[in-house]
Amino acid sequence: MKKLALAVGISAALLSGAVSAHQAGDVIVRAGGALVIANSQSKTTTDTKVNLEVNNNAQLGLTGTYMFTDNLGVELLAATPFSHKISATIPALKDHPQLGGFYDLGNVVKLKQLPPSLYVQYYFLDKDAGSRPYIGAGLNYTRFFDAESTNPAITNLKVKKHSFGPVVNAGIDIKLTDNLYFNTAMWYTHIRTKAQFSALNADHEVKIKLDPIVFFTGLAYRF
Repeated sequence: MKKLALAVGISAALLSGAVSAHQAGDVIVRAGGALVIANSQSKTTTDTKVNLEVNNNAQLGLTGTYMFTDNLGVELLAATPFSHKISATIPALKDHPQLGGFYDLGNVVKLKQLPPSLYVQYYFLDKDAGSRPYIGAGLNYTRFFDAESTNPAITNLKVKKHSFGPVVNAGIDIKLTDNLYFNTAMWYTHIRTKAQFSALNADHEVKIKLDPIVFFTGLAYRF
């Protein structure tokens, strides 16, 4: 009887060690598909109103998390550069008898952006749970680059390169093996930039506001 009790105790101890997860000192790396829903708005600060709309894009998303405690971690979000097309319309030309054809200019600009973000996360449930939902909040930095005109009507293009804003995050890790997890997550942030360009014999300046939602699905590995 004592031998059986000892065997059960040893087995329980080994099993407990095997299922522990997301504990203090762990590093968790995640990789998968990331889709940016741009949710863009624009405001013209010069005489002729120009509406600019930023299109969505999907890339490879990467995150790395360090667990300070069993429930508290800090995560860095990275990705391969997102590439966005920007379309333009000029409302004042919509009903113009000669220039109405220039109302919708279609895609006029393409650019790339990287949105590294750093934020603190709180993980719910016990470290041994089979799934760990979490929430987070921190700071996003977005860097715009490689902006170029794709329409000959747009010249002298300049885009503000830097944007800082808050970011919030939510997700869940679902255990597949001792160290491998299925992960799905989302982020919401504020991004601001400004485009200056010449078109239709005039200079224009348009402020662009993005409130993107980023959706992520992939795998996580715990070291």
